[in-house]
Amino acid sequence: MAEERLQRALARAGFGSRRACEQLIVEGRVTVDGVIATLGDKVEPAAAHVRVDDVDVNLDPSVRYYALHKPSGVVTTLRDPQGRPDIRRYLPAEGPRVFPVGRLDRESEGLLLLTNDGELANRLMHPSHRVEKEYLAEVEGAPTAKQMARVRSGVELDDGPARVVRARVVGTSKGRGAVRVVMTEGRKREVRRLLAAVGLPVTRLVRLRVGPIRLGDLEPGAVRPLAREEIQALAALAGR
Repeated sequence: MAEERLQRALARAGFGSRRACEQLIVEGRVTVDGVIATLGDKVEPAAAHVRVDDVDVNLDPSVRYYALHKPSGVVTTLRDPQGRPDIRRYLPAEGPRVFPVGRLDRESEGLLLLTNDGELANRLMHPSHRVEKEYLAEVEGAPTAKQMARVRSGVELDDGPARVVRARVVGTSKGRGAVRVVMTEGRKREVRRLLAAVGLPVTRLVRLRVGPIRLGDLEPGAVRPLAREEIQALAALAGR
């Protein structure tokens, strides 16, 4: 790939207009291969190691980052051998192919990150980075203080202990409850198994947040590109 002006590559990566990117360079906030950049520098986007405010920036023009609201009943795969509905129909119609970062089980819905930035995806999924995932679980029965104490203290499951970062009741009505749970692990159906183990079977599970990225008002089946600030926050969280 040919070299291009650093400010042009930064602008394409979402850091604002070329003038705004020139200002970042003038302020000494940009480094290229460990050296503070100056106006006039050129880079090879796919090869240069560029950082802004001490956070790595992927200038490869082919990388994409999206947030998808995965609907319930859809498996988190690009092709299901059993023929069940998969996420292909929800991927952006144009641009490079992207892949899911982690999984949501078929019955669950909510935020699923998509990207073709394999390095960032691997970092986000690695347990050492302890990326928080926040869920809203609707459960059978009104959660009791004793049940929530067990959730917060951790539960031993068949494949090891399940521990939450935070858990709280956010509503009860007519013998049903709603619980917000924050975890850093993502074992298979872990939230469902954890709550079932204390007598709170889950009837609906929605993932609201992955690290700094929130589901917000994204409709089921809808997808949106991540903003530059969101990509930077993910990169910082992953230590890149």
